[in-house]
Formats: sequence, C-alpha cells, structure tokens
Amino acid sequence: MKVYGVIGWKNSGKTSLMERLVADITGRGFSVSTVKHVHHTVDLDQPGKDTFRHRAAGAREVVLASADRLAIMVEHRGPEPELPAVLARMAPVDLILVEGYKRDAHPKVEVWRAETGHPLIQPGDPLVRGVATDAALTLPVPVLDLNDTRAVADFILREVGLV
Repeated sequence: MKVYGVIGWKNSGKTSLMERLVADITGRGFSVSTVKHVHHTVDLDQPGKDTFRHRAAGAREVVLASADRLAIMVEHRGPEPELPAVLARMAPVDLILVEGYKRDAHPKVEVWRAETGHPLIQPGDPLVRGVATDAALTLPVPVLDLNDTRAVADFILREVGLV
C-alpha cells in the first residue's frame, strides 16, 4: 500500500485538505483510506451502551457491525500505537492518507498558512516533499496552491507512483 502524509500545525487546514483529497482521488477511481492522529483521548463509545460494557468487562477488541459500517475498537492499554502498527491493521487500498504523525518516516506534504503563527516544518524534515499554502513562498521543494485540490492530488499521486 502507498502511504502519504498531510501534516501541519493546528488550524492550518489539514482536515479540510484531507477531505478534498479523498473526494478527488476516489473520484478518479482509486481506493483511499485515512489515518488521523490525535493528541487527546478518543472514545467513540458511550457509557452504558453494550459495546462500552463489553470493553469495561475486559474485551481486548469490540466490533460494532451494521449494514452500513464496521467499527473495531481496540483496547491497547499501553503506549500509543505507532503508525506502522496502525497501518498493519488496515485493509489493502491504493492509498492511505495520514493526517498527523508529522515526525514519522513517510513522505508528506505540509499544509502551511502564515496566520497560524507557526514556522514551516519543511526545512527540518527531508520527508516533507511539498508545501501546500496560500502564501507566496520560495522553498527547495514544490510549493502547491492550497486551494487547488486537483494539483495537490496530482502531486501526491505522482509521488506514490499511482499516475
């Protein structure tokens, strides 16, 4: 599977770009899955619900299955899982887009906007292969128009060898 990251600081527009990229790339006939890294506690379950009770009783994995979707909740009860372990659990697709995991060893495009007040990540990370921005920048990597989703998708697809 091909893996490509979308990184940037908080409120830079990563999630909006991810949403547009998934729509664009799947619209071209490729299968896409996503991974979203978060820094806060996540619990999709609700206290008192059956699956919550299963987990509270000690189940390591709980699968919630319906006609429309399948959710697997895994209690790892240890350190945060590393990206390779997360990727190993995923079903094969043409491309996995990863939002976050900015320090991991996979190719990435950085989303950068001046108004966030944060510096560019790209100068310190050789795996940042391009920067999607709404600013005029001169960098040693391609600078992509953040608002031109098709161009960013083209860049990523070329990078992973899907076009």
